[in-house]
Amino acid sequence: MGRADGSGRMVSPEGADDAGTGILHVDMDAFYAAVEVLHDPSLRGKPLIIGAVDARSVVSSASYEARRFGVRSAMPVGQALRLCPQAIVVPPHFDRYRAVSAQVMEIFRSITPLVEPLSIDEAFLDVRGARRLWGTPGEVARLIRRRVFAETGLTASVGVAATKHVAKMASTIAKPDGLLIVPARDTQGFLDPRPVRAMWGVGPKAAEALESRAIRTIEDIRRTPPHVLERAIGPAGAARIAQLARGIDPREVETTRVEKSIGHEETFETDVSDVELLRAELLRLSDRVGARLRRAGLEAAGVAIKVRFSDFSTITRSATLPDPTAVGQRIGEAARELLGAVDLRLPIRLIGVRAERLVPAGSGGARLWDDDEDWRRVENALDGALARFGRGAVTRATFLREGERDARGPAHPRPPADSD
Repeated sequence: MGRADGSGRMVSPEGADDAGTGILHVDMDAFYAAVEVLHDPSLRGKPLIIGAVDARSVVSSASYEARRFGVRSAMPVGQALRLCPQAIVVPPHFDRYRAVSAQVMEIFRSITPLVEPLSIDEAFLDVRGARRLWGTPGEVARLIRRRVFAETGLTASVGVAATKHVAKMASTIAKPDGLLIVPARDTQGFLDPRPVRAMWGVGPKAAEALESRAIRTIEDIRRTPPHVLERAIGPAGAARIAQLARGIDPREVETTRVEKSIGHEETFETDVSDVELLRAELLRLSDRVGARLRRAGLEAAGVAIKVRFSDFSTITRSATLPDPTAVGQRIGEAARELLGAVDLRLPIRLIGVRAERLVPAGSGGARLWDDDEDWRRVENALDGALARFGRGAVTRATFLREGERDARGPAHPRPPADSD
C-alpha cells in the first residue's frame, strides 16, 4: 500500500491489461510544493513545508522529501520542523496553485468532457467514450501523464479501474509519479489484502471501530456478517462499505458538482479566551459565508461551528435553521448560539463557521413575513460595495472597535483542499 511519503509504491508495466476499465483518477503529486519548485527551481530535491512561517500555522502541503521525516498536511508547522529541522518553510501562493490547476483541468477536458474535479489537484475522468480518439484507458492515462508533464512541468499519478472507488485507491498506491491499472477481473484480488484505512471514505474513527473488532482488511469486511458491521459503524456506513468491499460502486463521473456546504475558518495568532472576541469572529466569518452563498444563488438550511482548543482537540456543533437563509447576520446568530452551548474549558486556537444542507435560493417558498428583510437589504448593498471597491472597503463598525483583534486575531485563512 502506497503511503504519503511514497513508500510501498506500486505501478503497472507498459502494456498492462486494462480490460473492463474506463474510470481514471488523476492526482497531482505534492501539488503545492511542486508548483513552488516550478517557481523557484533552487528548491528542487529539498524538504519543503508549505505554510505560514510562524510555528502556530499548519502545514498546507509538504514535498516528499519532508514527508519521509513524518511531515503531514494539517500538522502544526512547529511540530513539522521538529521532525524535519532542515525543512524550508515556503508561504502558500494560492493564486499560483489555482492558475496551474486550471491549466491541468483544461488538459483533462481536452481528452474527455466527462471530468469531475474533486479538489484543486485531483479529478475523475470517464474515458470509456474516448477510445476511438485516444486509445484504451491505459493508453489515455499515459497520454495524460505525458501531457501534464510536458505542458506544466509537474507529475501526476493515475489510477485506472472499472469504478471510482478502485481508481482512487489505485492512484494513491501509485504515488508519486506512477500509474496503476486494475483490470475489472482483478478488482477483488486488488481489494482484498488492502487495509480498511485504504478505503476511500473510511476515516480514522470508522477504521478504529472496525479494527477493534478484528476487521483489518477489505477481505475481512467481505466476510463479516452485516449485523457486526452495523454495530461498528452504523447501518448506512455498513451497507456502503460492504458494497465497496465487493467492488460495487455505481457512482458515475459527475461533470457538474453542487457544493454541499460553504465555510470559513481562521487560526488565531495566540490562543483566545475572550468570549466577545470569539463572538465577533463568528459574525465576521458568517458574513463571508453569507456572501459566498449569495454569489452562488444558494441558501443554508443548517449551520455548524468548529472549535479547536489549545490542546488541538476539536469539536463541531450544528443546528437546523427555522428557514433557509443566505443572510450573514442570521447565520452568525445561529453560530453564536452554538458557541454559547460549548464548554470553553481551554483557550481557542481555531474557530470556523459552515453553512450546510444547501438549497437553491428561494426554494423554501413564500413566507407570511420576512424577519431578515432589513438585514437582506443591508447585505445586498454590502455585496455591491465589495464588488465595486474590494474586500476591506466596507466592514461592520463592531469589527473596527475590536482593537485587540488586530493584534491577536486570525491570520491564517484555511487554504483550498490539497489532497496530493
